[in-house]
Amino acid sequence: MMQSFLPALILYALASTVTPGPNNMMLLASGANFGFRRTVPHMLGILTGIVVLILGVGAGLMALFDLMPWSYLALKGLAIAYMLWLAWKIANAAAPEGRPAGSTPMSPLQAAAFQWVNPKAWSMALTAITVYAPQRDLASVAVVAGCFALVAFPANSLWVTLGQQVSRWLTSPLRLRSFNIVMALLLVASLYPVLLTTK
Repeated sequence: MMQSFLPALILYALASTVTPGPNNMMLLASGANFGFRRTVPHMLGILTGIVVLILGVGAGLMALFDLMPWSYLALKGLAIAYMLWLAWKIANAAAPEGRPAGSTPMSPLQAAAFQWVNPKAWSMALTAITVYAPQRDLASVAVVAGCFALVAFPANSLWVTLGQQVSRWLTSPLRLRSFNIVMALLLVASLYPVLLTTK
């Protein structure tokens, strides 16, 4: 039965990971500020975090939200607050010459942990499990997680590459500052669909 849903699941995973959202806005900014190679650990962290989140949702976190709906609202509130703080950090990122010597892109652990406060990641995971693994059996949940693992890195790479290409235009501090502000505003705008959903 799962095999008949596989093409649709892969398309859903691809569409939800390649479309604009918090991860991709941050990868675009990281590609522009740090380049592709230095952003690879960030992408690997996203991949790992998404897979672990999907497995967690399938293993019982969804049931917890069903039993205690307020817990989902509390998580969403925390996530939105964190995203607003992150947007402020991006908007105020210094130009390369003004950064501290140890300035680095997001680490794999940071990127993986970010998925747990990323509203779009939660929405993707909850929808994928509800639609493609409604019984929440281990095999079905693993297939869902595997499909996301398959498409996440290539989809995210497009945004990092775009950021890297944009960096050629960001040759002045004013342009880079403007770019970072736009990225911060897009990150905030990506929260709009989350505010419209209750789960």
